[in-house]
Amino acid sequence: MRACIPLVLAVLCGLAWAGKMESCASRCNEKFNRDAACQCDRRCLRHGNCCEDYEHLCTEDHKESEPLPQPEEETEEALASNLYSAPTSCQGRCYEAFDKHHQCHCNARCQEFGNCCKDFESLCSDHEGFSHSSDAITKEEIQSISEKIYRADTNKAQKEDIILNSQNCISPSETRDQRDRCPKPLFTYVNEKLFSKPTYAAFINLLNNYQRATGHGEHFSAQELAEQDTFLREIMKTAVMKELYSFLHHQNRYGSKQEFIDDLKNMWFGLYSRGNEEGDSSGFEHVFSGEVKKGKVTGFHNWIRFYLEEKEGLVDYYSHIYDGPWDSYPDVLAMQFNWDGYYKEVGSAFIGSSPEFEFALYSLCFIARPGKVCQLSLGGYPLAVRTYTWDKSTYGNGKKYIATAYIVSSA
Repeated sequence: MRACIPLVLAVLCGLAWAGKMESCASRCNEKFNRDAACQCDRRCLRHGNCCEDYEHLCTEDHKESEPLPQPEEETEEALASNLYSAPTSCQGRCYEAFDKHHQCHCNARCQEFGNCCKDFESLCSDHEGFSHSSDAITKEEIQSISEKIYRADTNKAQKEDIILNSQNCISPSETRDQRDRCPKPLFTYVNEKLFSKPTYAAFINLLNNYQRATGHGEHFSAQELAEQDTFLREIMKTAVMKELYSFLHHQNRYGSKQEFIDDLKNMWFGLYSRGNEEGDSSGFEHVFSGEVKKGKVTGFHNWIRFYLEEKEGLVDYYSHIYDGPWDSYPDVLAMQFNWDGYYKEVGSAFIGSSPEFEFALYSLCFIARPGKVCQLSLGGYPLAVRTYTWDKSTYGNGKKYIATAYIVSSA
């Protein structure tokens, strides 16, 4: 029996040591350790292999409070700490002059700049002095233009272009189990000839321009900046974006096509900081490419990105909680997956849509209903898109960047 005691002690010590190697306690800024389960060096965020308590123990930005989860979307978008300022009310504030100290506003131009309080429409849009034609876009108008955009998406996939194997559908309460209930990939087949179309090719070129870990600044080369312009130029040639611009121009939101393009570039590609370094994120990166923050996948709402990453063996499809009613593309799927070691509890995405279609609908909702649920109609079926504004920094004359946009899935 005595001979076993040193062995037992060695095992216990080894377990204690291994436990420590899963934490950053007393390990901040140490060099890379290949024997550790996770890392605490300065580059771990870049490589996405930090210990879970890295930001809490090793960065100055560790006082963020945990946000409340949203029922429609995994804790993801809403989970970004104090990303979104708590709203105030327009009660008794209609007509109030702009005040830079207020978190949200209730004046006639707040919708133009995307900084209205959430109850602005219910309290002020019918108020004397607020013109529906110039200051507010009605629900009926949004549904009408979304149907036009839906019909105009001639670059969408056809049924024979994509074969899905959605496999197991689970209840929302099961999404936190992080269990892989689908042994086969989501995409059985995709006709990659789609990707040679100008808007698809321009979109795909953008996907490798980002570091997925928040907290490290994005620095674009001249070629990468040119790729942003190419993408915007190509999508503006499509019937989808022509419909959107015509609608917004008629609504007096934009005086010229160039003004519209410039605003799209700012709201989608303008950089801001989700972590502790300036310019580490953008609306485009978050929504279409995906990010990792505090060990969780955030954003990542695009089927093309999903397919390409799954093809490379970096995405493992787990299950889904919602499959839309459409019998042709674009359709909608709300799914669970693992992205190279990080879990996504609910990631809703259009399936089979063109890049310009998604870009148009998300832009429409952000411009018409910034920070709100936006009610659309696609092929006669209702659909809702949720957007959030980035409230820590602005561009132009107080205009807001896109923090996120995603389909509100229902199971």
